[in-house]
Amino acid sequence: MGTEKRQRQRANRQLKNQQLAKEEQRRRLTRRFVVGAVAVVAGLGLVLGLAALGGAFSNDDDDTVASSVPGSTVPASAPASTAPGSTVALAPFAYGTGECPPEEVTEPVRTFDAAPQQCIDPSATYTATFRTSEGDIVVDLDTASVPGTVNNFVTLARYGYYDDTLIFRADPSIDIIQGGGRSNTDSPGYEIPDEANGFTYHAGQLAMARTQAPNSAGGQWFFVTGPNGANLDAQGTYVVFGEISEGLDVAESILALSGDDGQTPSREVTLETVEITES
Repeated sequence: MGTEKRQRQRANRQLKNQQLAKEEQRRRLTRRFVVGAVAVVAGLGLVLGLAALGGAFSNDDDDTVASSVPGSTVPASAPASTAPGSTVALAPFAYGTGECPPEEVTEPVRTFDAAPQQCIDPSATYTATFRTSEGDIVVDLDTASVPGTVNNFVTLARYGYYDDTLIFRADPSIDIIQGGGRSNTDSPGYEIPDEANGFTYHAGQLAMARTQAPNSAGGQWFFVTGPNGANLDAQGTYVVFGEISEGLDVAESILALSGDDGQTPSREVTLETVEITES
């Protein structure tokens, strides 16, 4: 009887040990599954995190936003829209809805709600005389090639927009003097489209200044006074709308006033008025 009892006890121990072994195996499998699942989740999280970071720093939608400062100076690194001297087709010039100036303007108008409607006769001849504190500059305006741009300039001049303003820039690196306000941030409150392109730049030209963006001219202009104006050839479109017939020497003398910064005249140069002659 003692022997049978010991055998039953041994059998019970073996069965218990087998059960404990199976339980331990189940626990190990459970731990492995949990660890594996955690690793998968962590890996997926890492992938998603990296993807999110990649999206945050990607440049898929990296559109360059051009400066929108009204009437900023002629930029030294404006994007070229055409190769020098070449042209591309442009949409017809779009006139605005602003009113034409009355016969008599008693006070200069500095701000406008819209670009002007057509106020000039494109078949007529227009001359602009810039009366500056350094002397007069007379310009033949090009109504044949860019009547819309001439219309904008003539309208502003007749409103007195340019009266008692400054020629605030004299830049020998590109041989230009620039005006059209008291500073390079002045604007009439609107912009006009580029009416033509493919220009190359030489002494004697009158052109519209703009920001780094195309179609952003307003009221500011510049004279090209020397050969360094050709440095503008590859910088995009600055619409040329006139040619100096008298007073290039005056423009050159203003450029010679360029101060130590290479940008600002060493003394104030005033534009008293722009007189328009129509014939």
